[in-house]
Amino acid sequence: MEIEHLSRRTLLGGVCTGAAFAAVPSWAQGHSIHGGHGSSHGRGGPRIPAGFGELSGEVIDLTVGSGHRIVEGRRGPGIAVNGSVPGPLIRLREGQNVKLNVTNNLNADTSIHWHGLLVPFQMDGVPGISFPGIRPRQTFTYEFPIRQSGTYWYHSHSGLQEQSGHYGPLIIDPADPEPVEYDRDYILLLSDFTVLDPHFIMSRLRTGEGYFNRQLSSWTDNYPMSGEERRMWAEMRMPATDIMDIGAPTYTFLANGRGPKEGLEYLFRQGERIRLRVINGSAQSFFNVRIPGLPMTIIAADGQKVRPVEVDEFQIGTAETYDVVVTPGKADAYAIVGESMDRSGMALAMLASLPGARASVPPLRDPPLLTMADMGMNHGPAEEGGHGGMDHGSTDHEAMGHGADAEAPAAASHSMDGMSMRDTSLLPPDVEIGPGVDMVSMTPVDKMGDPGLGLRDVKHRVLNYRMLAALEANRDTREPSRLLELHLTGNMERYMWSFDGRMYSAVSDLPIRFAWNERVRVKLVNNTMMAHPIHLHGMFFELVNGKNADQQPRKNVVIVQPGASAQFDLTANEPGDWAFHCHLIYHMHGGMMQTVTVVGPGGEK
Repeated sequence: MEIEHLSRRTLLGGVCTGAAFAAVPSWAQGHSIHGGHGSSHGRGGPRIPAGFGELSGEVIDLTVGSGHRIVEGRRGPGIAVNGSVPGPLIRLREGQNVKLNVTNNLNADTSIHWHGLLVPFQMDGVPGISFPGIRPRQTFTYEFPIRQSGTYWYHSHSGLQEQSGHYGPLIIDPADPEPVEYDRDYILLLSDFTVLDPHFIMSRLRTGEGYFNRQLSSWTDNYPMSGEERRMWAEMRMPATDIMDIGAPTYTFLANGRGPKEGLEYLFRQGERIRLRVINGSAQSFFNVRIPGLPMTIIAADGQKVRPVEVDEFQIGTAETYDVVVTPGKADAYAIVGESMDRSGMALAMLASLPGARASVPPLRDPPLLTMADMGMNHGPAEEGGHGGMDHGSTDHEAMGHGADAEAPAAASHSMDGMSMRDTSLLPPDVEIGPGVDMVSMTPVDKMGDPGLGLRDVKHRVLNYRMLAALEANRDTREPSRLLELHLTGNMERYMWSFDGRMYSAVSDLPIRFAWNERVRVKLVNNTMMAHPIHLHGMFFELVNGKNADQQPRKNVVIVQPGASAQFDLTANEPGDWAFHCHLIYHMHGGMMQTVTVVGPGGEK
């Protein structure tokens, strides 16, 4: 496939202020250069193209530099790893040791976090928690054993550098044969691009949160609402279309660094089984992924194998990964659509039987709208069942000794008399009431069966967390010894985000503490009107999704739906200090972050 913009861009090396860089490394071009069968990957799948964009081995050198990016003719600030955005594919093997030398050629500190990897906490790459960061013109060496396999990614944890392109894919091949066969192995890395400086974006969000959603205001005007409903939304000082904070045209949504008009394609032969490793490496965006006319079989979530489940669409939150297998039929091409959750734009790629083959691209669907249920009220039969709708029978509260609390479905009431989304008396006493809390869900319920905003009423099969089950039995099936409840809190008008009303700046030296090998159930209650992808560093947890304890799917990111709750079980067996935060970059920098400390077996970190 011809890459038209390589001819007008130069590669980045060393300090490259003012230079442009190659937006598409070789792994991102989509082509399989081997074809056929016989590779070690997937018992029959060829390797992703090797070359400039793929690094492997025991010692890997990475350089972080700055420049500008051009996407569909739009120029914006960029931070590249080894001269490209996204950065090079790092491909490792389970059981090996790796040393990664990261040199910083920026004029500001940087870092790399190995998202989802089990590493010593000093190698996790979070300045202020696990290491001091990498100073300009300095090199830091990460060194650790590879203890797992699967689809992961890496990104900066310094400033707002992810937004400018400091991210890339990381694949770990298993020591044993894969349980699923496939013929081709491709990466689909979704992200968002803007010509604006991310610090300008953060400033605008704090002074006028609706600034980047003005293009959707007309939908709110046309949305049929009662007077009571309009009063409630006015009280919240937000429109019902405020789904993602930032959408198009501020954002251009990318597939492997390419805009939807830049022609990313993956070659196939009819009947081949193709593995797509889908990574949401965006700063702030959720995507609804589908391939019209082609079902997808989910085989892994956040790098962990799950029992295969066939769907037609799935929502992927920021920082999540899903591996899917598809088998193209007789069509010349199939469109891979990553529609932004607010439906303001899409990332786009093509499965093509020959270079240049194209399938029709479906138009953007109407924007979804928040409802009273997303305020934590009016939960009822209309939201349950259907194509991945809610199912409330997922948690055993009696076994935990907490009774049938607010997780039980509320009555299907359509009256809002006496209700207030600012009634802070509904919050537990350990939530700090202050300027950072202006939203309170009244009856938050478990929504593990919710497929996500905009997907609750589609006619085809949509993934939800209840459909996931671990392929290999979980090792620790003990009943949790305690319940830790945390509230996700925020103030939309002031763009303040927090856990339990406390922003990270106020609790950075007051970590959440877990004892060594403690088994804990964590309940996240979302008191805000936005979905939050919550990420725990250093460990996997098991979603409490109605499956038996040995079948609960292992993840490191969980989406907590608006006005809802989600629970996971955790075995605290990785000593050290770990970041725990919303992976929406502007929410994290707005305060929704905590430190988790696990005390080792001898009392050490």
